[in-house]
Amino acid sequence: MDQQLQTAIRLIHASPIQAALVASGGGSQAFAWLMSVPGATRTVLEVTLPYSYASFDRFVGFHPEHYVTPEIAVAMSRVAYRRARILAPEGTPSIGVACTATLVTDRPKRGEHRCHVAVMDEAGITAYTLTLTKGKRDRAEEDDVVSRLIIAALADVCGVESAIELGLLPGEQVERTRTESPDPVLALLRGQTPAITIAISGQVSTARLRGAVLLPGAFNPLHGGHLQLAHVAGQMTGRPVHFELSIRNVDKPPLVEAEVRQRLEQFWGRGTIAVTAAPLFEEKAALFLDSIFVVGYDTATRLVNPRYYGDSTAAMLRSLASIREHGGRFLVAGRLYGDRFRTLVDVPVPEGFADLFAAIPSDLFRADISSTELREKFLNHILGE
Repeated sequence: MDQQLQTAIRLIHASPIQAALVASGGGSQAFAWLMSVPGATRTVLEVTLPYSYASFDRFVGFHPEHYVTPEIAVAMSRVAYRRARILAPEGTPSIGVACTATLVTDRPKRGEHRCHVAVMDEAGITAYTLTLTKGKRDRAEEDDVVSRLIIAALADVCGVESAIELGLLPGEQVERTRTESPDPVLALLRGQTPAITIAISGQVSTARLRGAVLLPGAFNPLHGGHLQLAHVAGQMTGRPVHFELSIRNVDKPPLVEAEVRQRLEQFWGRGTIAVTAAPLFEEKAALFLDSIFVVGYDTATRLVNPRYYGDSTAAMLRSLASIREHGGRFLVAGRLYGDRFRTLVDVPVPEGFADLFAAIPSDLFRADISSTELREKFLNHILGE
């Protein structure tokens, strides 16, 4: 490692930014350089090297048609950024750094030798693309260039002035683009947007779902009962079922950022989830017009209990009327409650509102274990009890 790289890395380590880093196909030398300069613990949160196709697919959460594209680098940087926000101490500026490359191998390669680097921060994504002149370097030399580009990109985003020589040949040029795309989870937490939707691939949208089937929950943790219930609800409605997590709860303190991201982490590659700041179904129905909400017996009971409306029957009826006005309906699953399995027939639905509720037959779905019981079993297992 030359003096330019050492100087740049020392300055990176001196910056307040912490990073989760990932590379596939090339550029791993950059991580060794970062770790070899004292102070790496101030910068590096995590390093991931998904090399096989299976490992790569699992990391990004889907099976790409092509693995070395600018879009895939961006997708990788989103995952790395998400990890950084979970791992970094609260209030610490953090980034996700990603590289995907196709370089010299021990077999003939018809395509270009190239790399794509992407860095995601709170405000957006900076992307770098470099096509290498084929046949002019061996594998180690190409990897050296890619690794230098990763360090240069990291220095760029950290605001470090550096003069890293990439070792480019005549005709080679790094293309740099910047896309402003504020972190949607932070925007939600700060009250700048009422809802976001995160697709199974990790793609985020602020467009509101309409006519959806949504399974709300705290998902602490996501478990087989949730997935089974979503499957049954999908079969009954003939529509895909998405999940919904509210960062605010009527009975509990709001979720902090790390909690939100950890719970969302469970859905990566498993399902689409809407995230809201709407603890009440009246609010959810207004956000997601003409939608069906999949709930359990206990939730349905609270929906029609005046106690949850300041002991006001009138307020409860107004809430149900508002839900109907926005096209909301409920699909109710039974649940073991006390010593008996209770279903929609046990819910005291007010007169005139029966059309808002439909039952999921117990022969299609019955899960008697709760998230609390799952957490207790897990802790007992860890503690050896």
